[in-house]
Amino acid sequence: MLQIAGAQFQQSDLWPSGSIESVIIKRMQEDPIIYSYQSMDELLFEVKLRKNIVISARTMNQSNFQFATLEKSRCNPQYWILTNIGGFQLRYGVKPSEAIRDIYKNSSLYAFECATAMMIIYYHAVLNSIDEHLFDQLFQNLYLYSWHSDSDLGIHNVNTSHFIPGDVVYFNNPDFNPETSWWRGENAVVLDDGTYFGHGVGIRSANQMIQALNKTKRPGSNQSAYLENLATRPSFQHLAQYAMLPRDYITHKLQHIVVLHNETSISYNRYLYYLNKVYHQMNNVNLSR
Repeated sequence: MLQIAGAQFQQSDLWPSGSIESVIIKRMQEDPIIYSYQSMDELLFEVKLRKNIVISARTMNQSNFQFATLEKSRCNPQYWILTNIGGFQLRYGVKPSEAIRDIYKNSSLYAFECATAMMIIYYHAVLNSIDEHLFDQLFQNLYLYSWHSDSDLGIHNVNTSHFIPGDVVYFNNPDFNPETSWWRGENAVVLDDGTYFGHGVGIRSANQMIQALNKTKRPGSNQSAYLENLATRPSFQHLAQYAMLPRDYITHKLQHIVVLHNETSISYNRYLYYLNKVYHQMNNVNLSR
């Protein structure tokens, strides 16, 4: 259900039938959760960003990126510094917008795992949704590593089985073969036609994703992979507010710490567990002083 300024939104004819935008609106209207917006501009921004997430995912599928575990990650050294844990650190003096665009432009120079792929898709989609100058201001210290994200993206999980195009979901393979641990699961973008894009497996239906993961289970295991009832999303409304700010707006913010885990293909939920664990340990240290 959709609400704008407290009133139910019913203008579903703003976009052509069958368009990505119309599919997004339809799915949101069918959701028992109420999506509430202060203005029409906020809703339009979310629809735009969701559409661009879908487009960025499809573009990644058509590019020459390679799947790699964290320790075998690769990037273009002209724009990024490859860290010893497999992260991509933005080079000093390089514009974030140029570095993100290079990933798609020179895709054959890059290799990364599926959590990092989701973050690349998010940044690329945001870049295509807001002013380039604002993007460069917001994301000055870009660092790509697993689910590590800039705080202004506002990445969070929603408990739901009602997915909307632009959501990121996780196909969990709980009994994966430890010798091929990168098959512990698959992060995937929900597309507008009911399929999913996962880096390394391509575009598939939910059943096809599960079948692919089941082929990588521990020998003798009867436990099937499954789609978790969680949707990972950026904070659309937070980003919409930035999109409406003056061009030269400068922000100061606290960034998330980078959690070193060396586990390829983990879900955002698992990364959040590690992040909260580190913060808890830091808090205990401070209290003991």
